[in-house]
Parts: sequence; structure tokens; C-alpha cells
Amino acid sequence: MFANLSRNDWLLFLGFSIVVLISPWTLTPFGAGYPALLQKFCIFGIFALGFNILFGLTGYLSFGHAAFLGVGSYAAVWSFKLFTMNVLPSVIFGIAAAGLFAVVIGYISLRRSGIYFSILTLAFAQMSYNLAYSVLTPITNGETGLQLTLNDPRIIDNAFAAPGAGLPQTNLFGIDMSGYPGFYFCAAALIVCFFLTMRIFRSPFGMMLRAIKSNQNRMRYTGFNTRPYLLTAFVISGMYAGLAGSLMAATDPLAGAERMQWTASGEVVLMTILGGVGTLVGPVLGAGVIKYFENIFSSFNEGTLHAAFAFLPDGLETVMVKLAGLFVGEGWHLTLGVIFMLIVIFLPGGIMEGIARLAKLAGIKRKPSHADMSAGSAQPAE
Repeated sequence: MFANLSRNDWLLFLGFSIVVLISPWTLTPFGAGYPALLQKFCIFGIFALGFNILFGLTGYLSFGHAAFLGVGSYAAVWSFKLFTMNVLPSVIFGIAAAGLFAVVIGYISLRRSGIYFSILTLAFAQMSYNLAYSVLTPITNGETGLQLTLNDPRIIDNAFAAPGAGLPQTNLFGIDMSGYPGFYFCAAALIVCFFLTMRIFRSPFGMMLRAIKSNQNRMRYTGFNTRPYLLTAFVISGMYAGLAGSLMAATDPLAGAERMQWTASGEVVLMTILGGVGTLVGPVLGAGVIKYFENIFSSFNEGTLHAAFAFLPDGLETVMVKLAGLFVGEGWHLTLGVIFMLIVIFLPGGIMEGIARLAKLAGIKRKPSHADMSAGSAQPAE
């Protein structure tokens, strides 16, 4: 299934790994070097990478991927409650649960294509969201959310040590998953996922998915059954989302139905398009940009803006504060919307297209990969 990677692929993987691992230092000047935000960069980078395997390679647009994110979170928290606070079993349970759920959803949804597939996935996600608030309340704890309690059995942990007075912390063989250790655990997962995604993109399996995106009808006319390949891509994508959900629980042991809402599914679509559909690094960049705006720009208040424009005359300062206030704080979505609109208009290939143009202007020549070529020319499957 997996092909050998080229020298350029290994260099890309090495560069990506270094950038991720040193991000606590490189992002500090931009106000994004603290662990909680770095963990979000990694977690949603994994979510977007998995979504890109489905959307970027096959052209099938899912509006329900947040359902797998939520299933992974719930499975991970139940692992903490029932067995152990070690994050490895929780990650395994989260991936497995999301994968099994993706098999069911994918088997039904992939009977249709185009907008009908998108609507089906959206419907399943909303059904899951509503069930988590109603029928499945004994499992999900409804609106309160699933969280740890002092009465949880934690069979494995309690078999080897007496329970403490307070709630235990998630750990990796004794290393607490709070702060920078939690970030590096998420970073390691992101690097592994990036490597697996690269192998898929460069493999015959990935080539088959791109062929489906290019012209699925022609493949069907030749007698080729595309359904198993599509279902496999859907399940792999769902497992990535389950991993992201379990990492959310590992860094903050709480699971709520809001993670399954349609807005979360729409967010990963924006991340992928913003970074570059069908590219390797693009979805991770898109996730980073959106989470940066969500956590940094939304924290700007009137006092921050007055301090930023203090060098201006009083009258002009007041005008600039009011004008800028529309784009930060509670209005950070407006800033994101403007950026997204500009990128869609001027850089249809996303941030990665902009980087490619800058590289071309700088005289840096790069041989296009199969994924890049397919992203620029292939059309969504019908």
C-alpha cells in the first residue's frame, strides 16, 4: 500500500518535525507560545490532516466529521473513568471508537456522492449531537458533559495504588499531560500523522483516490469498484478525527456534545480550504491560522487597542479603536471572514499557493508532486 518516499519527502518531513518541535520558542514573539494554544495547533492540525485525506484526495466533502471528534473524546474520557489515567489506552479507545463509527456512517453515506453525500454526513452528525443531549445522556452526561469524578472505578490505577484525595491528572507513565509535556505528546502525534499522511499521498492507494476524484464515472465504466477505496479513506479520516478528539480529552479530561456540532465540522472545512486542499502542509497551516485568530484576536479588548494606538492624537485614537474593535474581540470572525474571502479570491489554492508564488518569485524551483498536481487540476467526484 505504501510507496517509498523520495529525498524531497524526507526533507519535508524533517523540516516539518523541526518546525513543530521548536514552535514554543518561535511562536512566543507572536503571543502563541503557551502550551494550551500549542496543543490546539497540534490537535486541530491532526483533525485537518485526516479531513484532507478524504476531501483533498477523493473530492468527497463531509460536513459531519465533528461526530468522530466527539466520539473520540467520549471514548477517551470513559477510558480515564473506567481503567486508567494513562493517555495511551485512551488514545487507542478513541481511535477505535471513531473508526468503528466511521465504518457505519461511511457505509451508508458513500452510497451517494456530491451534495447528497455532504448532506447525509451533516445529518448523521446532527443526529449524533442531538442523541448526545437526549437518549444517550447516561453515556454522555447530556448538557453537563462527561467528566471525571471521585467515584470513578479506574480499575487499573486503583489496583496498583490507593486513590488520592482529589481528581487525578492524565499522565503518560507518570508524566503529567499538562503544560509543555502535554504539548509534546500532541506534537509527537501530529508528526506521526503527518508521516502517515505523506505515505498515503505517495502510495498507489493515494493515486487511486486521486483517480476517483478526477473521474469516478470513467473508473466505474471500466468495471472498477471504487466503493472499498472510498470507504477506507473515510474510515482513515474518521480515525484521525478520533485521535484529535482523544487528545482533547488527554489534555483536558472533559467531553461535551458541542464538539459534535455542525459548526465544528464547518471549521475543519475552512481550515483545509484556507491552507490548501490536497496539499500536505496546507491543512496544518490552515488550522494554525484559524486557531491563532480564535485565541489571540478574540482576546483583544478596548484597553489593548487604546494601548496600541496611544501614539495617535486623542480624536484619531478613538476612531481607530472603534474601527479596529469591529475586527477583534467578539468580532474576530469578521477578520477571519475577510482573510478567507481574500484567499479564496486571490489564492484559490490556499496559503500553499501563496507560498508557491513567493518561492517562484524568489527563483526557487520545485518539482510538483502528484498531490499538488491533482489538487490544482482534478475536480470533485460526482
